[in-house]
Amino acid sequence: MKALFLTNEYPPTIYGGAGVHVDYLSRELAKLMDVEVRCYSDQRREPRLDLANLKATGFGIDPSEWRAPKPLHSIFSALQRGVDWNAAGIDADLVHLHTWYTHFAGIAAKLCYGIPMVLTTHSLEPLRPWKREQIAGGYDFSMWIERTAIEMADAVIAVSKEARDDIHRFFDVPSEKVHVIYNGIDLDEYHPVGGTAALEKYGVDPRTPYVLFVGRITRQKGIVHLVRAIQHLDPGIQVVLCAGAPDTPEIGAEMAAAVAEAQAKHGSVVWIDKMISVPEKIELYTHAAVFCCPSIYEPFGIINLEAMACETAVVASAVGGIKEVVVHEETGYLVPLAQMSESPFEATHPHEYSHDLARRINQLMADPALRTRMGKAGRIRAEQIFSWRSIAQQTHALYESLVGANRA
Repeated sequence: MKALFLTNEYPPTIYGGAGVHVDYLSRELAKLMDVEVRCYSDQRREPRLDLANLKATGFGIDPSEWRAPKPLHSIFSALQRGVDWNAAGIDADLVHLHTWYTHFAGIAAKLCYGIPMVLTTHSLEPLRPWKREQIAGGYDFSMWIERTAIEMADAVIAVSKEARDDIHRFFDVPSEKVHVIYNGIDLDEYHPVGGTAALEKYGVDPRTPYVLFVGRITRQKGIVHLVRAIQHLDPGIQVVLCAGAPDTPEIGAEMAAAVAEAQAKHGSVVWIDKMISVPEKIELYTHAAVFCCPSIYEPFGIINLEAMACETAVVASAVGGIKEVVVHEETGYLVPLAQMSESPFEATHPHEYSHDLARRINQLMADPALRTRMGKAGRIRAEQIFSWRSIAQQTHALYESLVGANRA
C-alpha cells in the first residue's frame, strides 16, 4: 500500500502546525508503508537510509509574468501545483490532503485516478475570516474548494473532538466518514535540555524567569492579547515572544508597534522576530517558566503539546482542541476567551481577557513548585496519549479500510 501526501509545508519550509504534522506523520508512516510527499518549493529529498519508504518532491512555480493581484497568487499557485502534481502521474493507492492549498489537487486525483481521498482538517476556513486580509476575494475560493473537498472526501480526519464538531456544524458530511485522530509529538526529540546557548544568542536572560510565546504573527494566534497582558504582569517577569512570519505586512507593522509600546512600559520584553530551529525552540521551551498560547481559534494547538513535552506549565485559551490537550489545573491553566464581537479580530472585552491571561501567568510565576508539578504532569500526558507512533498506527488502519473497500 502506498499513500501520496499533498501539502504546502514540508521541511525545510515549515511555518505552522500543519507542516509539523505532515513532517512527523509521514516519517512514522514510512515505517509501515510507502509514502510519497509532493509539496511546494523546488526541493527534492532523497530517501533516508532509515526511511527508505519515504520520498518527497517539491514543485516550484514562476509567477513573474502573472498580472493577477498579488493577494490572489496563492490561489493560482495552488491551482497550478494541483495540475502539475496530477500531470506528473500518480501510482499511489490513496491521496491524503493537508490544508486547502491541496484540495483542488486531491479532487483531481480522486476523480482522474480513481483512488480514495483522505483529508485532514488542520483548520477550517469559515472559522478564519481574517484570511480575507491576506487573499481578498481568494478567500471565497478557499471557502468553496474546502467545502467541495470535505464533502467529496472518502474520509475526513479531525485533529480533535472540537474540530469534528465544527466539521459537522459547517459541512454536510456523514458522521461515519469523520474520524478523530490527534496530532502527536516526537517524545525523543521534544524533552527538557540543559544548554542555554539559544537563550544567550537571542538576548534572553537565563537568570530571569520568563513567559514564552511561540507562533506565527497572525490574528488566529491571538498574540495581541498576550502583548496587552504584559502591562499586567508582576515586576521581574521576562517576556519572550518567538514570533515571525506575519500573515501580512500590516499585521507585522501592528505587531512591531505593540511590542515597542510593551517594551517601553515593561522593559523586559525580548522579541525574536523570525522562525528558529527546532533545537533552539526546544531550549526556549525547556527554560521557560510558563508557556502561553492565547489563540482565538485552534483546532488542536500543537505548540502546547511541545511545551508540555519539555515539562513546561501552560497558560492557554480555553478554545477548540486546546481543551483536549491542556488539562486545567493539572498541566496548566485554561483561560476562557471573552465573547467575540462581529469583528474576527477582537473580543467584546479584550482587555478583560488579557488581564485574565496575566493573572494566571502571575499565579504560576509566584509558585515554582506548582510550575514544576504541572510541567511534569504535562510530560506524562504527552507520553500517554500523543505519541506519533500511535497516531500513525491509527492513520494506517484507516488507510487499509479505505483501500480495501476501493479494491473490493
